[in-house]
Amino acid sequence: MSEHRLSLAVNGRERQLHGKLVSYQLPVTDLPAAGPGNGNGSGHNAGTWSVAIVGLGYVGLPTALALHGRCPRIIGVDISENRLAAIAAHDADLAETDRPRLVAALADGTLELTSDMAAIAAADAVIICVPTPVDDSRVPDLAALRGACAAVVSHARAGQTIILTSTTYAGTTTELLTEPLAARGLVAGTDVFVAFSPERIDPGNPDHVQRETPRVVGGATKACTGRAAWVVGHLTDVVYLVSSPDAAEATKLYENVFRAVSLALANEFADACGALGLDPVEVTLAAGTKPYGFLGAFPGPGVGGHCIPCDPHYLLWQLASSGRSLPLIKQAMRSIDLRPARVTQRAREVLAADGQDLAGARVVVVGASYKAGVRDLRESPALPLIAGLLDQGADVSCYDPLVPVIDLPGGGVLESVAAPQGSGFDLAIVHTVHPGVSYSWVADCPRVLDATYQFDLAPHRTVV
Repeated sequence: MSEHRLSLAVNGRERQLHGKLVSYQLPVTDLPAAGPGNGNGSGHNAGTWSVAIVGLGYVGLPTALALHGRCPRIIGVDISENRLAAIAAHDADLAETDRPRLVAALADGTLELTSDMAAIAAADAVIICVPTPVDDSRVPDLAALRGACAAVVSHARAGQTIILTSTTYAGTTTELLTEPLAARGLVAGTDVFVAFSPERIDPGNPDHVQRETPRVVGGATKACTGRAAWVVGHLTDVVYLVSSPDAAEATKLYENVFRAVSLALANEFADACGALGLDPVEVTLAAGTKPYGFLGAFPGPGVGGHCIPCDPHYLLWQLASSGRSLPLIKQAMRSIDLRPARVTQRAREVLAADGQDLAGARVVVVGASYKAGVRDLRESPALPLIAGLLDQGADVSCYDPLVPVIDLPGGGVLESVAAPQGSGFDLAIVHTVHPGVSYSWVADCPRVLDATYQFDLAPHRTVV
């Protein structure tokens, strides 16, 4: 197993604590008999093994492709025919390093695509990768999760290893997999092997590839943990074992709660730096030179994506049901929700400084996806930002070559400007800057509000 240093804000004590984690070493022989089964139920000869990936979204598809060359049969299952068609046409949103893998996996037949959930029964291992969003009231939307787990339970067979990776509340694996399987007569640890291993995929970031990102595995029994770790060990070089699925589920919640609180703090500290006439990025980098006791984050226009704006609400929701409150986390999530409104307020202030009202102003939002390098609009702060600008009467345009059309929260659509001219706008709000895209035109805008705090192409910019 590769060496991996823990990321803890303690004074060197992470080296002492490292021994408390149990690591898993993939067997040298790498034989399927040591893993999820012997292939007898997959339609292949003994000595082969197969995996079904349930859900081929931003986690499931990269997971399937990471297995290419390591698993002879990968069954990709998704209920969306449109998604399957996009994948088959090589048109799915993927990291550039994954695109050749997709082409190769489809060409050599390793990756099979189907919407038939019954195909799950043919696999030796099943990995569930469905989204776990929240609704407009920030209540967990469990429909996809419950549906996927029910389908897996319905089609499960003896000998399978079943791994849930979707971020969710502690106890989900037991509630939606272990117990329903037992009701079918499939006992975890004896008949089937059930575990939770939270996904750790960072879309659009080439520095964080699956193979080099450690994973955590917690099984319903020791045997379940071992079987699941064997499967996950084909995705990453570093696997750590925890005591239960609940511990693994809580691990992912803590990861994203920490990130949410850190980002809420970074944004608030950026406001403080603004009041003091300081650059928050400079201060953050300077603080980051301390080798212990500091884990910094950079400010921005808000927080988007399928994880950080959503996952902490699973913990808040679960504990609220038992009358427990987590005020710090609750306030951090409220701060995150309010951040786009703060950007709208600053837009109004920037225009007002020149005697112009936001109502009727021509405003272009530069970048709409939630992070650089991806086409994903889920929970993007650009959506409430645009909605807020429209509510204030602004004439809003958007430029994002990765997102040609935006469905607005209140209905209607906004198309990306094909060839923007900076002089045609009163204000440009820099929200997301994609790599490889030219933004030189932004410097021609008379006013530039930089919500990324790092846009250097417009010397006259103002930060949030």
